[in-house]
Parts: sequence; C-alpha cells; structure tokens
Amino acid sequence: MRRISWCKEQKRGIKLVKPNDNLSEEYYQNAEESLKVLRSIKETRSNMWIATTKYYIEYFAVYSLLMKIGIKCEIHDCTISLVKFLENEEVVRKGLSRNLERDKELRIDNQYYLKNKHVDIDFERLSDFLLSVKESLFKLNHDKIIELRSKIEKFE
Repeated sequence: MRRISWCKEQKRGIKLVKPNDNLSEEYYQNAEESLKVLRSIKETRSNMWIATTKYYIEYFAVYSLLMKIGIKCEIHDCTISLVKFLENEEVVRKGLSRNLERDKELRIDNQYYLKNKHVDIDFERLSDFLLSVKESLFKLNHDKIIELRSKIEKFE
C-alpha cells in the first residue's frame, strides 16, 4: 500500500491522532442527516447537488470509522486508500472503497466540471452502506484499533 505511505508524507494527509468516539458519532450523524437532505434534494433533479450529497453521505460515514480509530486525513484520495486498507483488514466489507471512488468522481464531474451526469439514487443501497459502517463501528474494539494504528504507523 504505497499510497498510504505517500499519504502519510503529505501535510494534509494521514495523521494518527487520539481516537475520538464523540467525533466518530458526529460524523456518522452527519451521514444520516445528509441522507435525509438527499431525499429532499432528489426532487430538484439537480445532478450536481445529488452527486455531492450522495458522496458526502458515504464520506462522512467512513470518516466516522477513521475518527474512531484515530486517523485524521484531509485528502479524499488518501481517505479512500484507508478504506481499501480497512477492507483488506476485514474491518469493512469489500467494495466500499470502489463505491466511494466512483461517487467521488461523479461528484467532481458534476460539481467542478458541470457535466450534469445522471446520478442513480438507491436509498436502500445508501441505507445499507450506512448500516454496514455502523456495524463496523460496533465491532471495532480497543485491541483492533491498536492493531490497525500499529499497521498504519509501519507504512513507509
């Protein structure tokens, strides 16, 4: 995972911080709140706002995991690399990073390049995404957090 090593060297990249259950919960609540917002935005048919909100639902959810583990990362590509790492560590289900990457690209296309690409909204799939992250949060115990932090520290 050379990408994680690169991310650790970046100013706004991967930094180990004190695990924070309160921030973890707040990020997860932001994901749930954004899902509610998406329901109202859907009626506007604004592909830019739908893509942006959909992506941030997923991003806030996975960032809640990072806060629980004690990882700060302000580079979205690095956050996605961390999700791939968590998939390999069987903390989250396979495919979360792929969904996040795909929806990040769609958000960028619609928000910054004004491509107005259609955004498929499947509220059941998004709810399942959130539930799978919530399950991962519940399964993370102190020992697993220490193990994950140790592995991340060792990346060079």
